[in-house]
Amino acid sequence: MLRRPPAPHISLHAVRDTTVTAVQSLPAVLLGTLLNILDGVSYGMIIFPAAGVFAGLGGTGVSMFFVSAIISQLIYSAGGSGFAGANGSMMIEVVPFFHILANSIAEDIGEDDPRAILATTILAFAFSSALTGLTFFILGALRLGSLIGFFPRHILVGCIGGVGVFLVITGFTVSIGMAEDDFDFSLVTLKYVFLTAQNVLLWAPALALAVILRVITHKWEYQLIFPMYFLAVPVIFYIVVISAHIDLSILRDKGWLFDMGTSHEPWYHFYTLYDFRAVRWDVFWGTLPTQLALLFFNILHPPLNVPALAVSLDHDVDTNKELVAHGYSNLLAGVLGTVPNYLVYVNTLLFYRVGGTTRVSGFMLAAATVVLLVIGTGPIAYIPVMVVGALIFVLGIDLVKEALWDTRHRVSWMEYITIASIMICMTVWDFVIGVIFGIVVSCVFFVVQSSQRKSIRTLHTGETVMSTVRRPGAHRAYLREVSKQTTIVRLQGFLFFGTITHVEETIRTLVEGPSWHRNPIRFLILDLTLVAGVDMSAAEAFVRIQRLLASKRVMLVFCGFSLESNVGRSLRNVDLLEMEGVELFATFNDALEWTENVYLRTWFSSQKTETRAVVLPGRQVSSLAFEEAVAATPRNMELIEAGWRTIARDHSPPDADVADAPEPYNTLVKVFSAYGRVDRDEFAPLTGYLERVCPAEGTVLWQQGDDPDGFYIVEAGVLRATYQFGEHTRPTQESMVPGTLAGELSALSGLPRNATCIVERQAIVWKLSIANLRRLEEEEPKLAREFTRLVLKAAKLDYDTLIAALATRQ
Repeated sequence: MLRRPPAPHISLHAVRDTTVTAVQSLPAVLLGTLLNILDGVSYGMIIFPAAGVFAGLGGTGVSMFFVSAIISQLIYSAGGSGFAGANGSMMIEVVPFFHILANSIAEDIGEDDPRAILATTILAFAFSSALTGLTFFILGALRLGSLIGFFPRHILVGCIGGVGVFLVITGFTVSIGMAEDDFDFSLVTLKYVFLTAQNVLLWAPALALAVILRVITHKWEYQLIFPMYFLAVPVIFYIVVISAHIDLSILRDKGWLFDMGTSHEPWYHFYTLYDFRAVRWDVFWGTLPTQLALLFFNILHPPLNVPALAVSLDHDVDTNKELVAHGYSNLLAGVLGTVPNYLVYVNTLLFYRVGGTTRVSGFMLAAATVVLLVIGTGPIAYIPVMVVGALIFVLGIDLVKEALWDTRHRVSWMEYITIASIMICMTVWDFVIGVIFGIVVSCVFFVVQSSQRKSIRTLHTGETVMSTVRRPGAHRAYLREVSKQTTIVRLQGFLFFGTITHVEETIRTLVEGPSWHRNPIRFLILDLTLVAGVDMSAAEAFVRIQRLLASKRVMLVFCGFSLESNVGRSLRNVDLLEMEGVELFATFNDALEWTENVYLRTWFSSQKTETRAVVLPGRQVSSLAFEEAVAATPRNMELIEAGWRTIARDHSPPDADVADAPEPYNTLVKVFSAYGRVDRDEFAPLTGYLERVCPAEGTVLWQQGDDPDGFYIVEAGVLRATYQFGEHTRPTQESMVPGTLAGELSALSGLPRNATCIVERQAIVWKLSIANLRRLEEEEPKLAREFTRLVLKAAKLDYDTLIAALATRQ
């Protein structure tokens, strides 16, 4: 016989714990209920405009407020939110957009068809909830919540300030019972509102209550002041009324109490306004621009409120999870025909501080709000208008203060102008226009601010930096003199029409006027390593620069990007990199190395010297612009004069006594003659300690970190050392050509190798091993000291060059 499975057992312990939690949550639930009443009466009453076909819908708006609050509260408390005591409520900042929707629909349909106006309007409200929910859900599900952070904060602040001004104006209109549409900034209206004694008596108490509250909260920050204050005001009001024996009907006629008429509609009355047959669909779809502006404004709040609340409560939450919860609550609100909602920062913070830290307290708050909903809107007729007006004034003043006062020392003057201009546009014209205007102004200011940033990071000549190629002393001396004909411009940031103008003007001054006559240049190196991108205007500016340089026979050398990068594609799109007289290198060092090679080959070509005897590293070019007959130009004359002062000495015919000297003596002369006299007889014994080695291309002479086995004197070929200084830094490369040393410092110091050295081109090197070096020091101490002195001199200059290259590297 089969037995039934046992029913789930609820222990007395669990019931007791839940009961204790519920009792402990009562203060928080009472506070949350009071806040919902205050918000519902204040902002639910103004969901619909108070004029025309929308007159008398204040109670309907309150019911819609409570339905939306209940939906969001249940979603958050059921586990949708990471905050156990999250408070959900209607998104009150959308009220101005609702008024725009309602008024535009009424204007398009006409006052003679109120049924169609109400049906279309309330459907538009519900559609805004569904659209908001769908957007929140997509952002959260795709984990794109962080994208909202890329939106300029000051635009949102300006929008918030605009809402604040709207609420301040609404505070005046609600207090005096004036239709919002009737308010404008004409002299007649301003006199009616601010100079009519009866109206002043109505709005002045509400404004005074708001100001007094903010004075109190400025001095005392006790969290219960706000709800206790607005509980006390109605009590005091009715004490005065009862003491003076004033008839409530008289107060209602004079505008001190809300006139709800004789209607006693149930909370679900707003569903009777839905009539899909009466909806004007052409007008409904015509509201999409406003709907999108409303959506744009809606989606900015939760990604900002949630992290702020997490910091205030010291509670880690997943912003994307909160967005999904907002998606569910707003989609459900749209399906159930009510207005958008969100997690309320201030209410949740107060709720937590009073003990509402559990999901039980959240469900209790939802139940209390249901009770408020079922009771209906009848009690609203007994709420003093000044209380609602004061609540609206308080929020409006807070938002205006947040936008204008709190930001005065926190934003730039451009951002402050943007905030103020958005508020003005929203107030004078329209909320949608204000948002669009703010975006446009921000874009303009962004262009202006970006244009003021320096796109030229540094500008200097080639005299201040050399490539990391170890060259003979005579070659280095020659390059130091002629490299002033190389100008280096290092750019940064994004190059666009606002920044490229300064770059173009700067380059133009280099090749025109006094600067050109004082120092004519041969190469212009543009280092784009720190450039994020190039727009079409900047790319075309580079084309103009190239044409200008070509007219002066100046070669344009780009470096710091690849052909497939964003910068490379932008420059290829204007065919710049295919133009004659334009070169591209991956790194700045490669570009500098190439220009130095060109200078050297130009000198040797002009002297009819066999250039193949001069081994140069890096990119090999069969035909160079400077391998031509040297004309009598200032640039060429400088090269000739510098060559005769430097290289010519090293390559002059040897004396008779050294013409027949075997290697490695000639190599020793090439390496050390720039640092001191290399006497043949004195250095003759050194040959016995050197070992001739002919490593093939690709041979690894040593790895970084290896113990040193000696150092090398390069007679022929090219060696390349690679320095890896850090795990996340790009390697630095150094070439060694004939007439230079390799591995000397680690060999002399006995410390591990600081680089990896390979043979780039088949080489002939003379190796002085550690054992032979020790033997030289013992057997020929005087020669060893002189030889070591020359080695250290050469090493010092080599490492000075390497350090300078590292210092100028980005």
